[in-house]
Amino acid sequence: MDRRAFALGACASTLGLSACGSTGRKSPRRFRTYNGPEVTSVVINKGHRRMYLLHNDEILKEYKVDLGFAPAGDKRVKGDGRTPEGTYVIDRRNPNSAFHLSIGISYPNAKDIAEAKALGQEPGGDIFIHGQPNRERAKGRDWTAGCIAVKNGEMEEIYAMVKNGTPVALRP
Repeated sequence: MDRRAFALGACASTLGLSACGSTGRKSPRRFRTYNGPEVTSVVINKGHRRMYLLHNDEILKEYKVDLGFAPAGDKRVKGDGRTPEGTYVIDRRNPNSAFHLSIGISYPNAKDIAEAKALGQEPGGDIFIHGQPNRERAKGRDWTAGCIAVKNGEMEEIYAMVKNGTPVALRP
């Protein structure tokens, strides 16, 4: 067999095998890139179940969100199922989260700690914006323990757009 025939056969085999592994759908890109305007703040309106990524006063993106299982009112203590209200910052990222990507919110702040302490309780913590659970299904509306949840594809977009240090305003 000459070299050209061998190379042609190898190429055909490779193409055939790669077509077998394809489902015809694009596989999701977990880590996306973003080259648009800087996200200067994140605003979450709990009452309307909406999150806005802003560049100054311009809304770049809007998302429907799920909240803690007890969505009304401000988070006061650990385990209350509420999503905090107030001003925080994005302070960490977790690409290996139990949820499809997550970015941390700097809850609790000094005010939150003092309020919980006055009640003889702990304020809790680990408040994140995250995707859906990796090992199970979300359980309807407002299913988190106090976090802000979005769809996985949206979380990939948010993870790329929002940088550590970005202010987050959680409003009733």
